[in-house]
Amino acid sequence: MKGGRSKVESKKADAKLSVKKGAASGKKSAAKKGKAAKDPNKPKRPASAFFVFMEDFRKTYKEKHPNKKSVSAVGKAGGEKWKSMTEAEKAPYVAKAEKRKSDYEVTLEAYNKKLNDGGGADDESEGGKLRGNEKTKDGGVVLIFGGLMRKP
Repeated sequence: MKGGRSKVESKKADAKLSVKKGAASGKKSAAKKGKAAKDPNKPKRPASAFFVFMEDFRKTYKEKHPNKKSVSAVGKAGGEKWKSMTEAEKAPYVAKAEKRKSDYEVTLEAYNKKLNDGGGADDESEGGKLRGNEKTKDGGVVLIFGGLMRKP
């Protein structure tokens, strides 16, 4: 066997290439633990022009095709209809989406203002509120990780 690998060499190469399942799953679980919980009071993002169109399209499609109940069939038909529409036909949906977006920005600004004024999380340390990484009264730094405060 000129230039060929022996069985031992090929097994070593296969062992180096194999992925250990335990190590990969350990990293994923650690990442999930560090994820902060979503605030249920935060306003939801507005729908795009396509989704505003789909709200109307779903109703008409279900009236015309009562036997087709799958979400994918409605989505595909809506996507094809949206692509075939001209800019003038899309204009009312774009206008509705823009109005929803401006309303969302106003409510989000009010929400953020309420959070900054003290209606938010309970991140207090040594009598004062801390946001992010800030210095305490004694000059030390407090780091906040997922709601837990630690001094380095």
